[in-house]
Amino acid sequence: MTQTIQPSAAPIRPARTTRPAARLLLGCGIAAGPLFLTVGVLQGVFRDGFDFTRNAISQLSLGDLGWIQETSFVLTAALIIAGAMGMRRTLDGGPGGTWAPRLIAVFGTSFLVSAVFPADPGAGFPADAPEGPDASISTSGIVHMLGGMVGYLALCAAFFVLARRFSGQGRRGWAAACRIVPLAVLAGFAGSATSVLAFFTGAALGLLWLTATTARLATAPPAER
Repeated sequence: MTQTIQPSAAPIRPARTTRPAARLLLGCGIAAGPLFLTVGVLQGVFRDGFDFTRNAISQLSLGDLGWIQETSFVLTAALIIAGAMGMRRTLDGGPGGTWAPRLIAVFGTSFLVSAVFPADPGAGFPADAPEGPDASISTSGIVHMLGGMVGYLALCAAFFVLARRFSGQGRRGWAAACRIVPLAVLAGFAGSATSVLAFFTGAALGLLWLTATTARLATAPPAER
């Protein structure tokens, strides 16, 4: 009697992540930009002495109510980093799946740096700050600026990485936007020497486009991600 040997079934590999979990993390990334901008704008409207044409949102971390902005920095950092984790799981090693989440996580970490190292007072805010520009810059102010610069450069690089992914999928509109938005962000930063509003516009655009691209990944069918 011959015995037929049945091949053993291939082991089932567990999924790397569940879809609801990935969507939850991506939802955190979607909320980050709107949360930060809403909290910043509301504070700027209601806090005495703050002027959007003269003061940066980062300066809201100064003064008696500075804890509100510090909390906003920390929450935004946590949401962006969570979104980066969700993006990594969603892209799952495909084009851009390694570097885009890493760069966005660096961007999120820069908000933690901003929370720990506040900006310097100036331009009349807080109330006891000098009206004119202050020639001296504290160590905290330097680290704050460097952290923000590194963070936004990482975000711009992430958009370029995602542009390659969208281009490979034939989504030319998304690819083009992911190349244009970083240039607009950098232009806003370059114009900050003459206009604080230019800096705010560039920073806000970067945050809102991060929301848009994260939402695109969260809502697109798996074959289109």
